[in-house]
Amino acid sequence: MPKLEEGRSIPGTQVLSSGYYDTYYLRAQKVRTLIRQDFLKAFEQVDAMVTPVAPTAAFKIGEKVEDPLQMYLGDIFTLSCNLAGICGLSLPCGFTRSPKLPIGLQLLGKPFGEETILKIAHAYEQSMNWHKEKPVLDQ
Repeated sequence: MPKLEEGRSIPGTQVLSSGYYDTYYLRAQKVRTLIRQDFLKAFEQVDAMVTPVAPTAAFKIGEKVEDPLQMYLGDIFTLSCNLAGICGLSLPCGFTRSPKLPIGLQLLGKPFGEETILKIAHAYEQSMNWHKEKPVLDQ
């Protein structure tokens, strides 16, 4: 996957070294602060949030290798916890019918709220068996 990682890090490095620091980096930091404030405001009302891990179910092994944009978009829902500085955890919550591909849910918690989301994840896994099932890999 070096190609995908290069696609994510090289433009960022160039932006910071090409005299665009004020234009892009500072603006990005302001947006990041707004995202964090929105999450912190929501966490005044709730202890945790449940969201999808991805906009679609998992794709077949090797299916998106030639499409880095689709691979990136598959990660898009997991970026918010990193941007906001909150904790997050993903766990299995089901499968598509045919082909049998995994679906994940994401728990988001307050900053340093790992204990809470780990307890929620544990309780969920105790009541469901998704984490014990396996997809069929040769579909």
